[in-house]
Amino acid sequence: MKRLLLIVDPQVDFIAGTLPVPGAEEAMDRLAEYIYESDGRYAHKIVTADRHPYDHCSFDGHGGPWPRHCVHDTVGAAVWQHLFAPLYSTSGSVTFLYKGENRDEEEYSIFKNRCAAERIRRIVEDEEIGRIDICGLAGDVCVRSTLTDGVGIFGKNMFHVLTSFSPSLDGGEALAKAIAKLQVTCDR
Repeated sequence: MKRLLLIVDPQVDFIAGTLPVPGAEEAMDRLAEYIYESDGRYAHKIVTADRHPYDHCSFDGHGGPWPRHCVHDTVGAAVWQHLFAPLYSTSGSVTFLYKGENRDEEEYSIFKNRCAAERIRRIVEDEEIGRIDICGLAGDVCVRSTLTDGVGIFGKNMFHVLTSFSPSLDGGEALAKAIAKLQVTCDR
């Protein structure tokens, strides 16, 4: 069965920036090692990333709940550097997809972005993907939202959550509840 690795928002601001997730640096560094160790397992690797305008609606100064983060073309929006070598030096294609670019829309899930969702659908169909392993930051926010929307599109049997690479702001409660509710498999 062909697999796809879907890494949600492994960005500097969520690791060592304005909105750090506890344990994110260690988890993303372990994910880099895992990608090396899993060489040949994934036909495709997709990385999602927030790419917000400076005055995005999710920012606390503009009515949202979060501090300013992942503003386009800033260091905080950059993908964690330790992931680049493993992504590109192992087998399988690599695709980067962006979300949250419209200042008036929140897109916790990559599937809320119509263009990105269609691109993922085409990759899954064209490459005959049978399983999507999902992980990233933060487990309780964007990973959970992406998982929920993804199950709605592809069904629960398509997804497997790599919880050890999905640290959360809430300690993992919301992601664990979503995994149980959606009846998807995980690495616990």
